[in-house]
Amino acid sequence: MTTAKPQAEEQKTLILTGASRGIGHATVKRFSSAGWRVITCSRHAFPENCPWAAGPEDHIQVDLADPDDTDRAIAEMRERLPTTNGVGKLHALVNNAGISPKGENGRRLTTLTTDRAAWRHVFEVNLFATIWLARGLREELTAAQGAIVNVTSIAGGRVHPFAGAAYSTSKAALAALTREMASDFGPLGVRVNAIAPGEIDTAILSPGTDKIVETIPLRRLGLPEEVAKAIYYLCTDQSSYVTGAELHINGGQHV
Repeated sequence: MTTAKPQAEEQKTLILTGASRGIGHATVKRFSSAGWRVITCSRHAFPENCPWAAGPEDHIQVDLADPDDTDRAIAEMRERLPTTNGVGKLHALVNNAGISPKGENGRRLTTLTTDRAAWRHVFEVNLFATIWLARGLREELTAAQGAIVNVTSIAGGRVHPFAGAAYSTSKAALAALTREMASDFGPLGVRVNAIAPGEIDTAILSPGTDKIVETIPLRRLGLPEEVAKAIYYLCTDQSSYVTGAELHINGGQHV
């Protein structure tokens, strides 16, 4: 009597936008260490000093501020996804890309000082591209019963001393969009959640952040790795009945 060999476990695939630094880098490393294939997307070409080996082959350069280029990138993503019986499968989409323009000398841009072009640019990248990507990859996410994670911000719920008005309102809108998407994608078997980081120790921290740290209950900055762990949780079966939620990762800063 022969024993059938167990089938090899299917490798899962993540598409991650905004992968060029900080939280994006940490997310790639977290998923890669768990055996996932990670397709990264950013407006920059793949840098040679990035810490994951498969990067050059699994990187897509895209300008999310340009809807036509986003559509072009979606078509390329679909071509790169593995297929089963002709159907592509995407297990997770993480919308991490975001921009927050600054004024002269790095000053915060307010509702009075942000010009029309900047408002449109920020909302295209931070909000609308999220819709185009999710809709464009709908069939692949459905086939895998996958998950979507949108990266919002603590600035989406309160006026922040450094984050500009356009950035903050786009992140508030993204939180609302997450709820709408959870309702729309739920019947397809696709979960949609958000994470809202606070002050995370990355290269984009503004001068003066140390003063904010003094008011955070945990009295420290968050680490990109801590955010990546939360993203991973929301993309796996550990959170199989969680959808429409926004997870705050800020050391208690919002309390």
